[in-house]
Amino acid sequence: MHMSSTLLPARSPNNELDSAAALSAMLDAVTTEPRPNDQLEALAVAVAADLPVLLWGEPGIGKTAALTQLAETVDLPLTTVIASVHEPSDFSGLPVLGDDPATHGVPMAPPDWAVRLVQAGRGLLFLDELSTAPPAVQAALLRLVLERRIGALQLPPEVRIVAAANPPSSAAEGWELSPPLANRFVHLHWTYDHDVVVRGLGGTWPRATLPHLDREKFPAAVTFARRAVCELLSARPALVHQLPTSQTRRGSAWPSPRSWDMAVRLIAFATAAASSKDVLSLLVRGSVGDGPGFELLAAIDRMDLPDPETLLADPGAAELPERGDLRQAVLDAVVAAVRRRPEKSRWDAAWTLLGIAVHSGPPDLVVVPATTLAALRRDDWELPASVDELVGVVSVARAADRAAAQVGR
Repeated sequence: MHMSSTLLPARSPNNELDSAAALSAMLDAVTTEPRPNDQLEALAVAVAADLPVLLWGEPGIGKTAALTQLAETVDLPLTTVIASVHEPSDFSGLPVLGDDPATHGVPMAPPDWAVRLVQAGRGLLFLDELSTAPPAVQAALLRLVLERRIGALQLPPEVRIVAAANPPSSAAEGWELSPPLANRFVHLHWTYDHDVVVRGLGGTWPRATLPHLDREKFPAAVTFARRAVCELLSARPALVHQLPTSQTRRGSAWPSPRSWDMAVRLIAFATAAASSKDVLSLLVRGSVGDGPGFELLAAIDRMDLPDPETLLADPGAAELPERGDLRQAVLDAVVAAVRRRPEKSRWDAAWTLLGIAVHSGPPDLVVVPATTLAALRRDDWELPASVDELVGVVSVARAADRAAAQVGR
C-alpha cells in the first residue's frame, strides 16, 4: 500500500521578518507612570519657559529617550538634527540666486527640516551630539538658538529647542562649546537613577509632563523672581558678568546679563509650578553656573526669613526656621536690628527670642548672637528674667558681666 506524505510549505524570509517585527513591537511596548524625578521636572520647566536646554551626560544614559518621551507626552512633533554631520550653511541658510540678485539680493534658503517645522507650526527641535560639532557649525547655530532663525525662515513661537552633548572627554572627536553658544543654553547635567533604569527595563518608565502653572501665582512669581535676582546683583555687582578663565568652564553655564535673564524666567516658572528647591537648584545653577547659582539660592532662602522687626514686636509668637543656617541668620538679623536701634524693650525682646531658640533647636547657635547682644547692654538695663534660662547653656550671664565690666573701664 503506497502512502503519500503532505509536505508543509517552507517558511519564507518575509514570515520570519514579520515574526521578528512582532517580537520587537512587544519589547517596544512600554508604559509610563508618574514618578518624582528632579531631572525630568527641571527639563519640563525649562521647556515650558521656552528656553533652550542642553542636556550633558555620558553616552547611553537616556538623554535622547527622555526627550523622545517628553515629546510624545506633550504631543509635540520631534525633529532630530545631528549637528556634527551638517555644514554651517545648513543652519545659516543656503544661498539661492533669484531673477535679479543685484536688485533683490541673494536669499538664504532653509533646509527641509526647518520648513517642515514651520509647516507644522509647532514642534520640539532636538540638536543631538552638539559637542561633536566643529566651531564653524557652532557659530552658525548661534542665530538658530537665540533668534530661532534659519536663513530667511523664522521658526514659530511654539517650537522648543533642546540639545544634548557628551562631555568632550567621552565624545567622538569632541569639541569644547564656544562661550557665546554655551551662554544661550540652560545646562542640565543628566545622570541615571538605578531604580528608574531597572523599572524602565521592566517596561515602566517615569512620565515627563509639562508643569501645571497656577495663574493666580503669576504676579507674585514674577515679583519674587525679579526681586531675588536684582537684590543679589545689587549686593554683588561683580556677578553680573563673569566670563570664566577656563576653556572648559566657558563651555558650560556662566553668569551674564543674558543668563541672569534666563534665571529670572526659570525662577518665575518654577515658583508658579510649585517646583521643589532641588528642581529650582538645577535650573538656577544650569543658567548662571554653580558658584553664582548657589549665591542666588542662598539669597532666595534669606528672602523667606521672617522680618526681625516683626519678631521683636511680638517675640512670643515667633516661628524660627528649622534649618540651622537659616536660624542663625535670623538670630543675627535680630541682634543687628537691636544694634541699629538700641532700646530696653527691644533688647528684652531679643533675649526672649534667644530663649525660644535654645528650647527649640541646637543651643550652640545662640552663643554668638547672645554674646553680641550682651555687649549692647546699657548700665541702667537690668538683665531680663529670660536670661536666667540660658545660664548653663551658653553662659550668657557671664558674658553680660564681662561686657559690663569692659564698659565700666
